[in-house]
Amino acid sequence: MAPTLERLIATRIRQDVQGMHAYAIQDSRGMVKLDAMENPHRLPPALQKELGDRLAAVALNRYPGERIDDLRAALARHAKLPEGFGLMLGNGSDELIALLALACDVPGATILAPLPGFVMYAMSAQLQGLKFVGVDLTPDFELDEKAMLDAIALHQPAIVYLAYPNNPTANLWNDSTIEKIVAAAPGLVVIDEAYQPFASRSYLDRVTRHEHVLLMRTLSKFGLAGVRIGYMMGRAELVAQVDKVRPPYNVSVLNAEAALFALEHEDVFAAQAEDLKRERTRLQAALRELGLQSWPSDANMILVRVADPARSFEGMKARKVLVKNVSRMHPLLAGCLRLTVGTADENTQLLQALQASL
Repeated sequence: MAPTLERLIATRIRQDVQGMHAYAIQDSRGMVKLDAMENPHRLPPALQKELGDRLAAVALNRYPGERIDDLRAALARHAKLPEGFGLMLGNGSDELIALLALACDVPGATILAPLPGFVMYAMSAQLQGLKFVGVDLTPDFELDEKAMLDAIALHQPAIVYLAYPNNPTANLWNDSTIEKIVAAAPGLVVIDEAYQPFASRSYLDRVTRHEHVLLMRTLSKFGLAGVRIGYMMGRAELVAQVDKVRPPYNVSVLNAEAALFALEHEDVFAAQAEDLKRERTRLQAALRELGLQSWPSDANMILVRVADPARSFEGMKARKVLVKNVSRMHPLLAGCLRLTVGTADENTQLLQALQASL
């Protein structure tokens, strides 16, 4: 006899999954959307038309083929991939993080990362049945060197994630501490450079020193959040092992063609990133004038502390400006909102809404 829906869920869906919450996406219709670190700039009209013509000619009746290889080669040139290194593609960085958990799921494996940090590191571990160990940052959001090294020695993690810069704190960490963590790690170290277009430093020039380090980037912050292209680089032999668990055809022909087009016009996106960095400086100065505590940023977001984050968040939302209330994500984030850097007009609206909601 067929089970009831209630019994089906209770007996066939994992207990931990039943207790989880799906990744929440805020409704942004009619809002100034400054909650998800997206590039607010659209392509110029002439390039929109050119891209439309390119996508219209794509063979949608065929599985992705050689153009995926073309995209890998274009990304390797864009990133200045060192000799002897490989590159694999993901449907966004989220898929790469999930594939790493799958590939490293050996008995007793642990994934370790600083907290607060990107939520998908812990979620990928949980969904794959791995142990996750979070190590708190210092109160000023720096890596706690002793705590990290002690946790590595104790748990011997299969993967250590280091976001560079970090989300949601937006800062780059001390390079000396990172090198000590890399030297101590018995497994993979994944340097997540999702916000590299806005950062003052990259780990790429040091990655060749370490065979166990992987470098992960995405085109989402480059300006293609809707295209869903992440990529991971490292020693060719190591990347090839992780690539074995990648689903076939995980990047669509439309996404690949859009990414190739964007890389052919990377100067347009570089100019957009420079504009956002200037706007970031303006926002930080304005927050200081409002008497608010914020932290240095090497990303397209700013973490700011307010007296009543729920009131400020709702007040801004009522004024049609959507940001992210991260105050309950971790005790160190108490009172904090995360502001995405938008266009000049959007940032003016953000500041007006924030001031009115204080």
